[in-house]
This record gives sequence, structure tokens and C-alpha cells, in this order.
Amino acid sequence: MRDFLPAEVKAREKVLSTVRGVFESYGFAPLETPAIERLEILQGKYGEEGDRLIFKIAQRGARATEEADLALRYDLTVPLARVVAEYGDRTGRIFKRYQVAPVWRADRPGRGRYREFYQCDVDVVGPEFGLADAETILVLTDALAALGLKGFEVRLNSRKVLRGLIESYGIDPARETDVLVALDKFDKIGEAGVAEELRERGLAAATPLLAGVSGPEDELRHRLGTSEVGRSGLDEVDRLIDLAGPLVSDGAVAFSPVLARGLSYYTGPIFEVYVEGSTSAISSGGRYDGLVGMFAGRSIPAVGGSLGIERIIPLVSRPEEGVVSPARVFLAVWDAAARPDALATASALRAAGIPTEVYLGGERMGEQLGYASSRGIPYAVLRGPKEQEQGVVTLRDLQTREQTAVPEGDLVAVLRDRLSTP
Repeated sequence: MRDFLPAEVKAREKVLSTVRGVFESYGFAPLETPAIERLEILQGKYGEEGDRLIFKIAQRGARATEEADLALRYDLTVPLARVVAEYGDRTGRIFKRYQVAPVWRADRPGRGRYREFYQCDVDVVGPEFGLADAETILVLTDALAALGLKGFEVRLNSRKVLRGLIESYGIDPARETDVLVALDKFDKIGEAGVAEELRERGLAAATPLLAGVSGPEDELRHRLGTSEVGRSGLDEVDRLIDLAGPLVSDGAVAFSPVLARGLSYYTGPIFEVYVEGSTSAISSGGRYDGLVGMFAGRSIPAVGGSLGIERIIPLVSRPEEGVVSPARVFLAVWDAAARPDALATASALRAAGIPTEVYLGGERMGEQLGYASSRGIPYAVLRGPKEQEQGVVTLRDLQTREQTAVPEGDLVAVLRDRLSTP
């Protein structure tokens, strides 16, 4: 878990504001959910490893010996499913939502990973497979493009393809989750590592499947021809490539049979997005037609995706050094007698929509101006005895150090003009 100093917060807000703008351009609406959910809401939705990493907490000062009955949210998708089941009459038949919020994992994270981090999700609840899946991929890649990233590689697979392979290799369907959890680590530990994990799980008979997912695509397609669910999954993959592929700016959508995605709630197409310079996925998602139904008691299809915002921000934004002020104007305080006038002038500028900071210390003028410059404020307003006699203020450009005498009544107009000029 981390602290974010002001410059880092501003850099993060700039990235998230850009992302939100793209999401809303597609018609996605914002949703907020509580940080804490009932434990029963979260458990059993993420698979073996996910359930183990839920941050469990006890409510209302329960004794340490009592079992936890609440938990910090693990992701933003399961809370969405609960919301749709609870407020379906208000969310409508098709619900397009986005959410940007922290989630928590009770993990021992490696370098660059955290127990508390932000997720940035879009989801469409209601439509069957097709346009919604394509639009989910497009809105995420458009958001990445708006941040200046390029060279997209969208890797696409389907849980139905993987289920068809499990069927065609004669693997016990009851062990599907074990196979997928191991296969999800393919890009981290390689084929040999996954084979070893399968053997440790008592699934040595499943190791030939690894050659199938990493071998020639035509051989894999031929093998899936014997499986109805496998053929259905391939059809969805091909249709999604046709729908989204031509519209992904500066990138491509391609079939990746080795892609598994570890979360257990996926039911159909799944994807991960890579960009130039990234060694791991910075966006991912898929279709989860059974999850909302766990809460609603009826089948409700859904698809969604997430931006790995903590991985993306270092790629696109470097915070400025030091503390950056949101103010655009700095009010210097000449002496103790000038404090009321400085406060009044600052109030007038703020009322005119100009963010203004008044100096709150007691140093000399040079130190005040140095303070303002160090905080990145572009202009300073000075009003000493001489200016008061003449009915003017001195406007100082803190970058060029040029000073201009401005009539008091013209200060707002002059500042608006200068601040609107690039």
C-alpha cells in the first residue's frame, strides 16, 4: 500500500480523467460501490487462488477469536453483479457502466505489485455475445490510445475453446479449474513450469494439452472439430476478430490458444492487451454469463474488461518533482498590514474562476516568490504601498520574471487572457 504525494496525485488524476472521458464517449455511466462487501458475496467467485487472497475483516469490534463475516472488495466485477441483481429495475435491460476504484488483495506482492491498487473497469450487462464484446475491446484500446500508447496486441481466446480441448484430450471435466489455473501461468513459468504444476496437482494426463495450445493453429483447429463446445468457442473467436480487429487503432486482434485467464467466472471469449514496451498485459477481460445469475436467480449475460492502471501510469506519466500547486496565481503579502487586502484580492480572483493561493508564511518578498516558483504557479500579484497609491497591482510572470503594472479593475481580465494563452 502506498502514499501518493500531491504531484503524483495530479499525474494520476490526469490519466484517469482521460480514461473516463473515453469511457463516457462510448456511453458508459459511472458506478460506485462500497469498499466492504459481505464475505459470502465474494467467496466462491474467483477460484481457488483468488478466494485465498480475499482480505477478510470482522465487523463491529468482534473478538479476534470470531470468524470474519465481511471483506474488502477483491475486484469491481462481483460488486457489479450484486448491484445489477439488486437494482435491476433501475439499471435497465442493458447496463453499461464504468468504475475506477481501489481493490485489495491479501497477497505478498512482488516488485511493482501492491495489496491496494486501483482497477479501471468497463462492463456491459444484458447483451448476448457479439457487439458488446467487440465494443469492450475497442473502448479499452481507444482509452490506451488516448493516453499515447501504441502497438496494440490483443490476444484473444475463449473458455469454450479450452473446454473443448480438455474434452478432446480426455481430461476429467471436474478438473477443468485445476487445468486453467496452471495454464494461466504459462507466460510466467513457461510450458515446462506448467507441466510440472499439472503433475503436482495429479494431472500428468493433462500435459499433452500444452503441446496442443502452443503448437500449430491448424492442428488445434482440427482437434477442436470433434468438440461441439470447442467449435462454438472458435466461432466466437473468429467473429470477434472480424468485428473488432479492423477498428483497433495501431494494432491487431489475434487468436492466442494459450491464454486462459485465472478467474473462474469467465464463460466465453477472454482477452489480454499488450503494447509496445510492456512485458505483461496492461488490460484484460472477457465474458462472464453466469456471474450475475448467481445473485439474480436467472441467467443474465455480461462482458467486461479492465485497464491495469497501475502498470499504465508509469508508462504514460511522470509526476513533476516537488509539490505542484493547483493555483494559477500567487498573492504575495507585503507586510502584516497588507493581509486583509491580500485575502480580499484572492477571494475576488477565486470568485472569477481563477485558482489563487495566498502566501501564509512571513518571509521576505524574494523568499515568497521563490516559494511560488517552486510550486509551479505561473503568475504572482504584488501590491505594496506604491501600488496602492497608484491604484494598480504588479503582475509578475514567474517564468520570465517580467513585471507589468495592471490597474486593479483590469486584473481579472488580464489574468484570464494570459492564462488562456498556451
